[in-house]
Amino acid sequence: MASSDTGAATHFQNPDRNLALELVRATEAAAIRAVPFIGRGDKNGADGAAVNAMRTFLATVEFDGVIVIGEGEKDKAPMLFNGEHVGTGHGPATDIAVDPIDGTSLTAAGRQNAISMIAASDRGSMLDAHTVFYMRKIVTGPEGIGVVDIRKPVGENIRALAKAKGKEVGEMLIGVLDRPRHEQLIADIRAAGAGTRLMLDGDVAGGINSASYEGRLDMCVGTGGSPEGVATACAIKALGGLIQTVLAPKTDEERQKGLDAGLKFDHVYEADELVTSDNTFFVATGVTDGMLVRGVQRKGPIIRTESIVLRAKSGTIRRIAADHLASKWLD
Repeated sequence: MASSDTGAATHFQNPDRNLALELVRATEAAAIRAVPFIGRGDKNGADGAAVNAMRTFLATVEFDGVIVIGEGEKDKAPMLFNGEHVGTGHGPATDIAVDPIDGTSLTAAGRQNAISMIAASDRGSMLDAHTVFYMRKIVTGPEGIGVVDIRKPVGENIRALAKAKGKEVGEMLIGVLDRPRHEQLIADIRAAGAGTRLMLDGDVAGGINSASYEGRLDMCVGTGGSPEGVATACAIKALGGLIQTVLAPKTDEERQKGLDAGLKFDHVYEADELVTSDNTFFVATGVTDGMLVRGVQRKGPIIRTESIVLRAKSGTIRRIAADHLASKWLD
């Protein structure tokens, strides 16, 4: 009996530190501080409040973090900048991708699906794609591995994924950012017989929803931010899903900047190239209600937040509901 118990024990890894459970305090703080700006039309004000809160809480985390993918360069909003050191400077050396509010326009307009997010991985493992703002992406759950290919027409990918999932094509729901550049893509999805879910912003949440076994979306496609693609990859590695991306420079100058930075064009970046480490973390807290998490709620003396915490190494998905005394957050 003793030998049998010993053998069984070898199947388990010794528990270690889950950094995401500490980082979630920073996304909670950013989401709470953004609340007064919801629906007020001031996206930079919302972003600035969230940035300040996130920076303050990150400073308390016992790690040596460097922001590889910062926030705000594209929108010229307040930012946690690329290369900024965060944390105490002690503990694991970590790459960080941050977006204090993924969906500043959604927040300003009072619309759904705004989140505060942080992704993390071992130092030197995140692709630094900030010189090229956009990439084409396709994200699915595990059923898409070896089945879909970003180089194929979207209709072919939808039919192949539907077969792999045992669904009718007419049951398939495809997430796409609602942008003029996607007009033909949306038409092709509908021509294939699938339905679209048009997202005003926030393709990180859309990608995670597509890869989650409880998600409503079957696939997320289209051109979106390169930094968001790398952050999404940290989550997809925890979910066991598929992400493929191709860099999409808007100008020859941007393409040259990417080449000078060592990036590859006409190349399919998959999860293990976007983030080479298998020790990835992803945390997100809802700012407004959405498909991934619920937004911040005020319930009398309580502020309630909902977060999702993912870790690739352990294959763990946690949902964390937290109640915060509102009196502690009054300025």
